[in-house]
Amino acid sequence: MATSGTTTFNLAIDDIVEEAYERCGAMSRSGYDLASARRSLNILFTEWGNRGVHLWEVKSNESNLVEGTDAYDAPAGTQAILESWYRNSSTSTTNPTDTALTKIDRSAYANLANKLSKGTPSQYYVDMVGQTGGAVSPTVPQIYVYQTADSGHSSTTTPTNHKLMYYYVARLQDAGVYTNNADVVYKFIAPMCSGLAFYLSQKIAPEKTDALRLYYEDELARALKEDGERTSSFITPQAYYPSIT
Repeated sequence: MATSGTTTFNLAIDDIVEEAYERCGAMSRSGYDLASARRSLNILFTEWGNRGVHLWEVKSNESNLVEGTDAYDAPAGTQAILESWYRNSSTSTTNPTDTALTKIDRSAYANLANKLSKGTPSQYYVDMVGQTGGAVSPTVPQIYVYQTADSGHSSTTTPTNHKLMYYYVARLQDAGVYTNNADVVYKFIAPMCSGLAFYLSQKIAPEKTDALRLYYEDELARALKEDGERTSSFITPQAYYPSIT
């Protein structure tokens, strides 16, 4: 039996809308119906941002370290910084040395006595709302490093030898025009359609809402489980030695 030999199936936004309306037992018959569905789809993508890390939106980025600079802008649309490290390519550009940075919270960063002290970067704090101040663009998330790079860990002539590297979670792209494909991977096409049907049912078919919600949550749970990283987890108990007097 012959098969297609292709694995390129995807849906444009208008096809997603039509599928969702059909699951609600209705048809989109006006421009307002399409606009309403697209708005609901964008809200659905926003809700997915609260469902954990989507691996297809994990990206890497880098910033050249500048002597005495404490804050570096993350890309617009960053939802979270997962991990960061300092890369030193001064001795070899083909075999750089990476040193992991420890993530600290706002309170720990606030308690640092001299935030502009220079040395080897070892810690970082992420200001997601960009309101701490001191960065170039206060409207985007910023990464604050401690210590700030000194002359040995930055360079004005070859700044690419010393970098702040990190993985971040990018925000899902908006639906946009109806001929676009959605910014989701193959595994999430099904929960996207069922999720939009659930959202639309609240407007046009409330009697179907409960059933469509169950379909949506079931399909989304399977997709999120399949999207996880298959790695081993190791749990080490904390050692506690009470003082003896």
